Amino acid sequence: MTEISGNISIPTGYSRFGLMQYLVCLKGILIREGLRYLHQRERFISSLVRPLLWLFIFAAGFRQVLGVSIIPPYQTYVLYEVYITPGLCGMILLFSGMQSSLSMVYDREMGNMRTLLVSPFPRWFLLISKLLAGVAVSIVQVYAFLFIAWFWGVKAPPAGYLLTLPALFLAGMMLGALGMLLSSMIKQLENFAGIMNFVIFPMYFASSALYPLWRVQEASPLLYKICLLNPFTYAVELVRFAFYGKIEWMSFIVVCGFTLVFITGAIIAYDPSRGLVIKKQEGGNN
Repeated sequence: MTEISGNISIPTGYSRFGLMQYLVCLKGILIREGLRYLHQRERFISSLVRPLLWLFIFAAGFRQVLGVSIIPPYQTYVLYEVYITPGLCGMILLFSGMQSSLSMVYDREMGNMRTLLVSPFPRWFLLISKLLAGVAVSIVQVYAFLFIAWFWGVKAPPAGYLLTLPALFLAGMMLGALGMLLSSMIKQLENFAGIMNFVIFPMYFASSALYPLWRVQEASPLLYKICLLNPFTYAVELVRFAFYGKIEWMSFIVVCGFTLVFITGAIIAYDPSRGLVIKKQEGGNN
């Protein structure tokens, strides 16, 4: 049986899905992203090289210059490499979110995205499933980095490695949703790298990932205000406090708020009446 809507026949069997069907769809997307990640070993290596360079080389050089005073959540003075570890976790989540968005642009050019979006499942569910898959991959990368950092002597409280998981998930969702929103605005794969450079590096350096905000305020009040407006700052602080079993409530609220905004924007942007379809048609007419 089919229902006729205009000139399109829609099978009535697709009008409703049970919980099991949604779980099967989510499982398929997760497996697809996992297999893609396993087949891209260079992606795994590159995701670790950047933060490990900061940890092994830059942190060693800046240790004497950038001593960190006693600030929450720390109860005593900490070494610089201990301070920047949450920021380096945020770096992995940020780059991984943008890398996942790059794959969406590639899939769109190759036609794979069309296969996904014409699925009878709701578009919002498909996009969120894609986002969840990307976050799962990025969290694996973060824990691989923390495992290596542990041998370097950078250690959090034992319970912190588990308690930080929800914070990593929330931060990864926010950054992945931002990347997804940006990917909807990019028509060609060649334009992605240039646009990402105007997003990744300002977000990372204008935050508390590398320097305490009180030091930034002393150096530049204007930059301090920019850091406070940067959602990445709150993602880093959320992870930093979670390592010590604490919740920084302002960071939690900001990260959740921006996550909802970015996800909503991505769902609207990928709507066939306002997002990709319109952009692709305009690109074809030009």
